Amino acid sequence: MLNDSLNRELLARYTPKPGRHALLPELTPRQTVALLCRVLYREGYNDHIAGHITLRQGDGSYLANPWELTWGEVTASDIVRLDPKGKVIEGEWNITPAINLHIDLHAARHDVNVVIHNHPQWGSVWSAVGRVPPIYDQTSALVDTDPVLYDEYRGTVEDLDLGRACVEALGTQKWAMLANHGVLVVANGVRQAHLRAITLEWRSRLAWRVESLGGGSPLPINVARATGERTDSNGFPFLWEAMAREEIRRDPSVLE
Repeated sequence: MLNDSLNRELLARYTPKPGRHALLPELTPRQTVALLCRVLYREGYNDHIAGHITLRQGDGSYLANPWELTWGEVTASDIVRLDPKGKVIEGEWNITPAINLHIDLHAARHDVNVVIHNHPQWGSVWSAVGRVPPIYDQTSALVDTDPVLYDEYRGTVEDLDLGRACVEALGTQKWAMLANHGVLVVANGVRQAHLRAITLEWRSRLAWRVESLGGGSPLPINVARATGERTDSNGFPFLWEAMAREEIRRDPSVLE
């Protein structure tokens, strides 16, 4: 409760003044998912057509990015809607065979409204060596826990048993590194999902660079945890909005 109170206080202190433009235009859920795909693509979540995001809807259905398109080209009209079992019920594209991982996660975790799985450039390096990257700066500390390390790779997650094994390995945690595979991030909403996903990739990239120079001094555990406790509950103030605006300026068609 204390951390939520601090976050609300911080947001209230820096709320835009009356008369200023809105931080973002009003977005539909499909536009929001498309923007999340685009923003994360630029952060390193760009393994060709691999990777999937689901957003739980109030009626029990899910929105998801299509299988055939890269995250860097998807638009709002491309986003498909799935029934509770993961079958496409709206949209012109197919869904990945690995959607069972998301469906199982949503079913097991009622606190989870967003699931992200991909093989990002830098997170995959640490996944491949079976290590959790240290925290070397404050941007790497915006989430207050270490990822779970699931250290067994037995195949791709469209296999039902292997997908459920990943769900079980994640447990009640926020994110996981899947050995020789990639990363898994869950969240209560898009702002939190965005923060967790970009924090993991930033942390992975910076740690690799620091250790390539012979290593550095990680942040003290208590300092890193306190930093993440202030930001993770609802995302870093205005960060998601800023990155979404940048993507809209770069390519307004993302909203079409």
